[in-house]
Amino acid sequence: MGRIVSNVTVVNALDEKMVIRCDALVDTGASYLTLPLAWKDRLGNFENEAEIECQTATQELVKGIVAGPVQISIEGFRSIFNEVLFLSMHPQDGAYEPLIGYIILEQCGAAVDMLGHRLVPVKYMDLK
Repeated sequence: MGRIVSNVTVVNALDEKMVIRCDALVDTGASYLTLPLAWKDRLGNFENEAEIECQTATQELVKGIVAGPVQISIEGFRSIFNEVLFLSMHPQDGAYEPLIGYIILEQCGAAVDMLGHRLVPVKYMDLK
């Protein structure tokens, strides 16, 4: 399967000068927008912050920090307000790989086009 990468902008809702712009991998197995813990200071202080336990794709349990509120904008889709998950990550080839999880995709109205390897707009929001 191909990789889907999209441009994301994250703004601290309490301090709009604190912004991160990056490319992030679409990962429907992840729930949150996940950023490296090393970038946390770039978004400043948060109103809400909590440590949570997460399970990785390899079944490893790791601790992360959920913080917010933040405004999240995936290029080409509507902006939303949510939280971001910061995890201790190791850069590969000198670069981190942020993840866009399914909660963020659903809220932004984005769906994965598996054949075209891209994000596409959801025609209708699900109320079932």
